[in-house]
Amino acid sequence: MNDETAIIQTVDFFTPVVDDPYTFGQIAAANALSDIYAMGGKPVLALNIVAFPNCLDPAILGDILAGGADKVKESGAVLAGGHSIQDDEPKYGLCVTGFVHPDAVRKNFGTREGDVLILTKQIGSGIINTAVKGEVASRASAEEAVKVMTSLNKKAIEASAGFTIHACTDITGFGLAGHAVEVAKASNVTLDIDAKSVPFITDAADYAKMGLVPGGTYRNRGYSGKDTDTGAIEDYLSDLMFDPQTSGGLLFSIPADEEERFMKSLQNAKLETKAACIGRASAFNGKNVVFH
Repeated sequence: MNDETAIIQTVDFFTPVVDDPYTFGQIAAANALSDIYAMGGKPVLALNIVAFPNCLDPAILGDILAGGADKVKESGAVLAGGHSIQDDEPKYGLCVTGFVHPDAVRKNFGTREGDVLILTKQIGSGIINTAVKGEVASRASAEEAVKVMTSLNKKAIEASAGFTIHACTDITGFGLAGHAVEVAKASNVTLDIDAKSVPFITDAADYAKMGLVPGGTYRNRGYSGKDTDTGAIEDYLSDLMFDPQTSGGLLFSIPADEEERFMKSLQNAKLETKAACIGRASAFNGKNVVFH
């Protein structure tokens, strides 16, 4: 717009991932807002996108919209209406406008050799949601998954102010592996990730060992598997790396000498999720992402 302000525009919506309408609204809104944070921006305006069957109680729609509105309010943005249509299956999300200084735009490329990788949320939501559908998920795992999916990336991006961020992306539908490949390929590096350093939602590893893996995991592996090396890790860990996430955390690439201060900043921000250093970047060795 001018020397001080650039616009970020994003849109995202999907079908319910949980049974509770209010929680679904929160998750969908947090997921849509995430793209603004991933680019280092501040959400300022949001519009609802709604599809809803006429056979369902309108009160359900009211709860979905209330959940979304509360997350938009938490972000500091204004919810200024939206658009709805009749559909056979409920769908909800947001179109979001954000502002960012042109010199402070966070991009999903630019990682340099020697950088460390910081992840700000535990993964495994796809596997936990599959376990919930199969009615085998523990209460603790289901509640933690909801906490992860409803948490905004606001605190994490605010905590990153003042640090050297070479690259940043949010971890969503393509899973940790897929989004890491995207960053590595565009940066012409190899990301070496310690799979056991990656934080997981409670019981996600156990459910992965049981084979409670969503179809999206296999699609993700088919899409980005050729650019990854998972030979050194067990199959269940590989499934977790490709597990599609809903409203996942941010993956930062920063200089190694800033790791300790960065982790301290995240700790001081009092994230409601688990942050960890999960690996580092090295010279490209034929694969974009190598899991150890």
